[in-house]
Amino acid sequence: MSIKKRFKKRHLLFALVLGYLLFANSCMTMRTSPKKTAAFFQEKGVTYIDETLELHGKDLHYIQTGNKDGQTLVFVHGSPGSWDAYKAYLTDSVLLKSFRIIAPDRPGFGKSNFRKSMGLKPQAILLNELLRQLDNGKPQTLIGHSYGGPLIVQMALEQAGLYENLVILAGALDPAAEKPEKWRKPLTWFPLKYLVPGALKPSNDELWMLKEDLKVMQSQLNQLTQRTLIIHGEEDKLVPYQNVPFMEKHFSNVDSLKVISIEKENHFIVWDQEQLVKNSILSWVIK
Repeated sequence: MSIKKRFKKRHLLFALVLGYLLFANSCMTMRTSPKKTAAFFQEKGVTYIDETLELHGKDLHYIQTGNKDGQTLVFVHGSPGSWDAYKAYLTDSVLLKSFRIIAPDRPGFGKSNFRKSMGLKPQAILLNELLRQLDNGKPQTLIGHSYGGPLIVQMALEQAGLYENLVILAGALDPAAEKPEKWRKPLTWFPLKYLVPGALKPSNDELWMLKEDLKVMQSQLNQLTQRTLIIHGEEDKLVPYQNVPFMEKHFSNVDSLKVISIEKENHFIVWDQEQLVKNSILSWVIK
């Protein structure tokens, strides 16, 4: 093979690798552009705040709707995801009348320090700082789906006085139920981690870390005091129902605990059981 052909092949290979890296970092971002965000809220006739704060040297983005002087509902998404997992809740006419609604992009996702992975505790610290800065002096309720479930528990353990209620939707709390796939670990290594597309990279990293994070948190669960509502599908294949009896056992000092089990329902109750979830939140928070 001539030197010229080898030179061309090297450059072609370099171009392909570079192209894929650019693709991996730009595709599957699970972001909603400002233009689409504006169009969505305009169509719904809902006023909103779209803001990014710098906290501890990291960007943290959130969307806010509703009554700025009302109690606060904070919706924390799963893995992967972003604020728009809760579009229907951010624009619900009943919720908007009584509550200020905040939906952040979790660290590593959306517009919050995208692709930079963090475990439960550092994410909890950042989100707590965000909500301290946004505190309007009214009660705050944390609502977390899937990975967002253990994260809101960690947040409440870190800042017990900041939150009044927790709502755990198909939450992954039991370390024994976590069986991370072995293929995840190599994808956390350099340079393979750069080949994982978009939001799947921080998702893979945090899901690989989750079991160990839950083991650490387990010994602290008896310190949880907030009123806690658990909603879980009995046929959830992604986060098994065994998480519910685990929480019932370990949430031994919560002020009040209620479980809503949904027969023949899977992991995606946020969307498939939207009205049930909304009604349950309302009855739990408005005492």
